[in-house]
Amino acid sequence: MFFPTPCPACAREVRVEFADSAVHDVTCPRCGTRFCVFVRKHKFEVLFDLGTKALMDGYAREAVASFAAALERFFEFYVRAYALERAAGAEEDFGAALAILEDTWRHVASQSERQLGMMALAYLLREGRAPDFLTPKALGTDFRNRVIHRGYLPRREEVDAYAARVFALIDRLLTELGEGAAHAELAQEEAFAAHLAALPAGVTAVFEEHPGMFRARRFGGPPGDKAVPPGKAAVPLNDAQAFARALAERGPGLDVFKRQRSG
Repeated sequence: MFFPTPCPACAREVRVEFADSAVHDVTCPRCGTRFCVFVRKHKFEVLFDLGTKALMDGYAREAVASFAAALERFFEFYVRAYALERAAGAEEDFGAALAILEDTWRHVASQSERQLGMMALAYLLREGRAPDFLTPKALGTDFRNRVIHRGYLPRREEVDAYAARVFALIDRLLTELGEGAAHAELAQEEAFAAHLAALPAGVTAVFEEHPGMFRARRFGGPPGDKAVPPGKAAVPLNDAQAFARALAERGPGLDVFKRQRSG
């Protein structure tokens, strides 16, 4: 998928393919200027936005795959945020804590069930209560597996419901994370800083924050939302109205994702 970005020298719109690292080394086809675009957006956000765009364009099955991947990558984001938040609370060195986290994640990087276990433990330790959202029903596991593994062709209303479920869960957990999410944000900034330091002289650095389905600064929830305290009921897992509101507010902004066209 592609997004447009203006050349810092000639202002021509350049189409850039979204990179897994969110770092994009670009050469303007018009004036030859070299620049680097850093997109402050995490993988789960990109995947969810791609799913939303696919849904809006009528590609229901493809949307399910992106929503499911977004949820898995958000669980990784949560685990990373919690681990780094805990390290900060113990006044550990951020770089050392990040290196340990990376080494640990390698053991589960290709095993989704183990990642789910890490998510369950991280949530228990941080919130002090069982993760009620990890049941197959709450996650929509059967629907996801039918679509992705058994080739089921879903109806639009089924995908809308699944998208709303995933959206509400991510939004809820972002709200509960609150400023704890900033620790995962810092990890991305560290990666950006390393790439920035290695850029050759004359290459312009451009930082962008693309609009998306989740709230500004990715802390979740509308202004004034509070995290759910231990022992209290959590917000609904399948808030279709919340997803509909977000789609109406931020859906049009997803036009930054362009499909490749000839010419």
